[in-house]
Amino acid sequence: MTDTKEGSMQVDVELVRQLAELLDTTQLTEIEVEDGDRKIRVARKAAAISAPAHYAPAPPPALAATAPAASAPVAAEVGASAPASTANAVKSPMVGTVYLSAEPGAKAFVGVGQSVAAGDTLVIVEAMKVMNPIVAPAAGTVRAVLVENGQPVEFDQPLVVVE
Repeated sequence: MTDTKEGSMQVDVELVRQLAELLDTTQLTEIEVEDGDRKIRVARKAAAISAPAHYAPAPPPALAATAPAASAPVAAEVGASAPASTANAVKSPMVGTVYLSAEPGAKAFVGVGQSVAAGDTLVIVEAMKVMNPIVAPAAGTVRAVLVENGQPVEFDQPLVVVE
């Protein structure tokens, strides 16, 4: 940069281009160079890195109940001995935190030995601050509750066995 008149400045375009290229190669959003009284700052707005997320819809509970059993060990049970199979287990359609009741201190939605009708809420899975009721796919009897209140759960993890 050179001064041509007092108070005005001529911009060294080649230097600005070099600084812009340096931004590209280093993935920086801003660079500033100072040489005596001269100061050049080159900045750009950061581009949005993430694209809109596209999620597959969660499988209906009836399909989740007929999916093959997971080979991972079953989580701690509440009030029942370990079932021989989790083939009839209702599984989590998402990653989240499972809750056995509507609010802290309230009675659990279901218990071992309790009869349930199709559509009855078994547990709630919280995902991204949304409470998602997990319902019984068909009428039956709760044979085991495979999760504990407040426990994190994974997609397709068995939650409750209904036979």
